[in-house]
Amino acid sequence: MEQTKEEPSGFILRQSLILLMAVVCGVCVANLYYVQPMEAQLAAEFQVSQSAAGIAAMVTQVGYALGLLLLVPLGDLVERRTLILRLLVLVAASLVFAAASPVYGALLAALFAVGATTIIPQIIVPYAAHLARPESRGKVIGEVMSGLLIGILLSRTFSGLIGSEFGWRVVYWLAAGLTAILFLLVAVFFPRSVPAAGVSYGGLMKSLPSLIRSQRTLRESAVNGFLMFGSFSVFWTSLVFLLETPAYGMGAREAGLFGLAGTAGALAAPLVGRSADRRSPRFTVAVGIVLSIAAYVCFFQFGYRIWGLIAGVILLDLGTQCGQISNQARVQALGDETRSRNNTVFMFCYFVGGAVGSFLGTQSWQHFGWQGVSLTGLAFQLAALLAHFGVYRGRRVPNRKKTS
Repeated sequence: MEQTKEEPSGFILRQSLILLMAVVCGVCVANLYYVQPMEAQLAAEFQVSQSAAGIAAMVTQVGYALGLLLLVPLGDLVERRTLILRLLVLVAASLVFAAASPVYGALLAALFAVGATTIIPQIIVPYAAHLARPESRGKVIGEVMSGLLIGILLSRTFSGLIGSEFGWRVVYWLAAGLTAILFLLVAVFFPRSVPAAGVSYGGLMKSLPSLIRSQRTLRESAVNGFLMFGSFSVFWTSLVFLLETPAYGMGAREAGLFGLAGTAGALAAPLVGRSADRRSPRFTVAVGIVLSIAAYVCFFQFGYRIWGLIAGVILLDLGTQCGQISNQARVQALGDETRSRNNTVFMFCYFVGGAVGSFLGTQSWQHFGWQGVSLTGLAFQLAALLAHFGVYRGRRVPNRKKTS
C-alpha cells in the first residue's frame, strides 16, 4: 500500500486501520503517565520527598517535549512507518532501563528517555490527517485521538492497580512487552508513506520559526494547548497526594481508578471531532475551556468529597479533549507539506505546559494543600479564557503557507 506525496493513489483509510492507529497511540502515550499514581511508592523506595517524587512526572514530559521538537519533524522528511518502528525499539529499551533502575537519578534519566522516544502518536496523528478526506478530517482525528486520550486515562488505572499489587517496576516491564507487540502490529499492518517535504533535517528545523510567525492559527492553538494541558497536569500529578490524606485514606490503586471516571469523556472524542467539522474547531475549544473551568470550581468547592472529585474529573477530561482535538484539527488543516512540523510546534508547547503544570501542581500541594492545587489549575484555565476571547479575538489574519 504505497502512498504518493499528495494523496494515496487508490488508498482507502479503512476503519480497521483507524482503530489500529488509535490503539498504538493509546498504548504508547500511556508510557508518559504510568508514574503519576506511583509517586508515593517512588518517594518511599528511593527515600525522597513528595515534591522530589513529582519531578519524575515532570522529566517525562520534558523529555516528551524535546522529542516532539527534535524528532516529530522527521515525519515530513522520512518514511513514517520505518520511523515509527525505530522509535518503538528505543521506547522498549528505555522502559527496560526504567524497570531496572537502581537509584532515583537513573530512574529520572530513564523516564526522560521514555518521554523523548514516546512521540509516536504525534507522528501517527498527522499521518491519519493526511490519509483522511478533508471533509472528515476532524472525525478521523477524533477517532485516533480517542485512543490516545483513553490511553492517558487508563494508564493511571493500569499502573495504579499493577503497581499497588506487584510494585512499580512490574508496570514498566509489562509496558516494554506491550511495546514489542506494537512493533509487530505496525510492521505488518501500517502502510508505507512518501514524505511530503523535499528539504533536509536542518532545513526542517530552521523553518519552524517562520511557520510560527506566519500562522496565527498555529500560535493561538499552541498557547491554548500550553495552558489547557498545564491545567490538566496540575490535577493529575497532585491527585495521589490528596487521596493519601486522612480525608480519603486511599493510595495508588484508587488514584488509578479515577482514570476510569474520565473514560466516559474520552469516548466522546469522535463526537467532538464531528462537532469541529460541523461548527468550527475554535467553537469547541471555547467549550473545552468552559468545561475545564467548571471542573476546577468543583475541585475547589467539593474536592474533599468523592462525588466532587469524580464530577470534576469527568468535566476536566472532557474539556481537555475538546481543546486538544479541536486544536489538532485546526493545526492539521494548515497544509500537508508542513503537517508534522506544525504538529511539532503545537505539541511541543502542549507538553511544555504539561511539564510546568506537573511541577506547579506538586509545589502547590507541598506548600498550600489542595486549595492551592485547585487555584493553580484554575489560573491556567482563566489565562486560556483570556487568550481565547481577548488576545486572539477579532479579525482573523489569513495564514501564509510555508513549505520550507
